[in-house]
Amino acid sequence: MSKIDRTAEVEETEVALPILNVAPSPHLSDVKFTTMRMMTDVLIALLPLIAMSLFMFRWYAVKQLLICVIASLAGEALFVSMRGRKVTLKDCSAAVTGIIIALSLPATAPWYVGTIASFVAIGIGKVIFGGLGMNIFNPAMVGRAFVMISFANLMSAGAYENSAALVDAISQATPMNAFKSSAIPTPIFDLFFGFTNGSLGETSALAAIIGGTFLCVRRTASWEIPASIILTVAILAGVADFSAGDRGYLLLHHLFGGALLFGAFFIATDPVTSPLTSFGKVIFGVGVGSLVMLIRLFSGYPEGLMFAILLMNAVTPLINRWTIPRPMGDA
Repeated sequence: MSKIDRTAEVEETEVALPILNVAPSPHLSDVKFTTMRMMTDVLIALLPLIAMSLFMFRWYAVKQLLICVIASLAGEALFVSMRGRKVTLKDCSAAVTGIIIALSLPATAPWYVGTIASFVAIGIGKVIFGGLGMNIFNPAMVGRAFVMISFANLMSAGAYENSAALVDAISQATPMNAFKSSAIPTPIFDLFFGFTNGSLGETSALAAIIGGTFLCVRRTASWEIPASIILTVAILAGVADFSAGDRGYLLLHHLFGGALLFGAFFIATDPVTSPLTSFGKVIFGVGVGSLVMLIRLFSGYPEGLMFAILLMNAVTPLINRWTIPRPMGDA
């Protein structure tokens, strides 16, 4: 056989070989467990929080929700188109990001704060990394961190209060700031049901528990993450409570006050930015809970959930490296 014939035979063999598609693990999947189905579950779970925000903050909540959702959808369409990719707004991921941003903002924040936060969340928090499923940090928290640093006067504790507002909730200090600055207690009843001031989605512990339980039952959220966050905060707050002699108030205040339950169920459980294994999720949750209490007790900030989640997002690849088992036979 001549050299030309052998070359032709090799080329024919190579063409006949099947094309292998290589993708990151895990390779086992449920065809019914789609992105749209997960995002629909999150939207349903957010309904109690949205309803409570509308009840407490009225048109302020409507304004923030509309601004952030529209801006997130517009940002998704713009930045994905700039990358030459097909726009997939129908998977609802951008809408979920917009709602979570709105629920994490004070009711009195100007329109441009929500708009900028949404565009940064989609553009810098998600699309710049390659789009949905490729981002390192939680997009909503990236957007909120950006506006918190850029517009500190509009996102500080004092920005939540507006004595001239017609909505009663906005005329009072947030529970976390009141306790941090002057040790003024908020009734546990108000903290649990949500009759307080704060970010739109953080006031009602009950609403967060109802929506979060739905996510865990539907297996859209991994229960290990919120359970380990809440347990860690309970232990550390219990120690602080015992040391201060507050007879249980400090413990319940840290559990029901602020954005702890909202973040534990709806932000920290983001499957893209949290670990893959069960043990890794526990490590992640313990880290978030510990950082939250560290910031709350020893820093000048009354709340620390956003920073805690972003810091643990950065550690997630290392946690995966520690906890994912090695393949059999791998030395």
